[in-house]
Amino acid sequence: MTEFDIVDAAAIREGRATDAYFERTEAALEHAGRNPRVVAEVTADQFPDGDFELFAGLKDAVALLEGRAVDVDAIPEGRLFDGGPVMRIEGPYLAFARLETALLGFLSHASGIATAGLDCRVAAPGSQVLSFGARHVHPSMAAAVERSALAAGLDGFSHVAAGDVIGREASGTMPHALSICFGRGEQEAAWRAFDEAVDESVPRVALCDTYSDEVDEVLRAVATLGDRLDGVRLDTTGSRRGDFRHIAREVGWELDVRGHDDVDVYVSGGLGPDDLRELRDVVDGFGVGGYVSNADPVDFALDIVEVDGELAAKRGKLSGAKDVYRTADGAHAVGLADRPAPEGAESLMEPVIRDGEVVADDAFDLDAAAERALADAAAVGYGTE
Repeated sequence: MTEFDIVDAAAIREGRATDAYFERTEAALEHAGRNPRVVAEVTADQFPDGDFELFAGLKDAVALLEGRAVDVDAIPEGRLFDGGPVMRIEGPYLAFARLETALLGFLSHASGIATAGLDCRVAAPGSQVLSFGARHVHPSMAAAVERSALAAGLDGFSHVAAGDVIGREASGTMPHALSICFGRGEQEAAWRAFDEAVDESVPRVALCDTYSDEVDEVLRAVATLGDRLDGVRLDTTGSRRGDFRHIAREVGWELDVRGHDDVDVYVSGGLGPDDLRELRDVVDGFGVGGYVSNADPVDFALDIVEVDGELAAKRGKLSGAKDVYRTADGAHAVGLADRPAPEGAESLMEPVIRDGEVVADDAFDLDAAAERALADAAAVGYGTE
């Protein structure tokens, strides 16, 4: 028994984070003296259908496969895909058989979160958008959530330990609990204590909807912190929110007419892409939570498509090693890897591992992934109405 219900990194690396039938498969193949050289592909959908998703999780997948007798090609993190493989593995089957469960978990969960993050990013392209959803997932998932959100182009995240893991600093100012600890009518004391105690590098963003009307608390925050106030955040619960757009416009108006138009207005609390589109012209930034962190995983599968150089696939799957392309018109295309690409098309697959050695670190560079996500979104018209 462990203190927390967490499968540790050693178990993942050693292949214990697997479905039991892969252990049985290994035993059967070793007993029969068989270990064919195979080509296996990770796919969600076989043919393009216009439903793009964002690829993420490659960093962890590569860490799992590194040092094993395999060659791996994959599309880089932050690229949109629509059918066909996102990863191709070639090597002796027993070199990676028991890793399938963890491999698909790395890619499926991260890609689902990244896709939801991109939904929010393209819904408010000119606004600051932060990931606030780590509280909705198991703590062991927090770094994967926040990293996937950043790969989608979000501007930051809230989870401190996740920041330690991925080498980025967490964002955030204050919860309602701070004001509640000071008591009703003492919001000024809470804002003042925050200002006096928290490092100067942290923006002074006051939460302004704990006890009274949003405009009332905003103006009181301005009076309390004056020019030190960088912004205000509205996080009113859905049951009391009313017309959130009208509230945000009213807050902005009252700040403006009093000469405080430099105070930014942020909103959070159960927001999704439709909310961001509705509010993006009247607020400066958003905190998005469950829409991103609770995203459904992409339903990836890993299938053998060649065995010892011969075409092979189970019923309902496409045999043969494949490549995927971005066509000149922004569409996605799938073809056999040993045939010419469509005219004017760009191959999305790149070498990542050769004979166990990583050969493409930039394929999962986080900043590059975010740039690719935004460029691909523009190229394919992702999220446009």
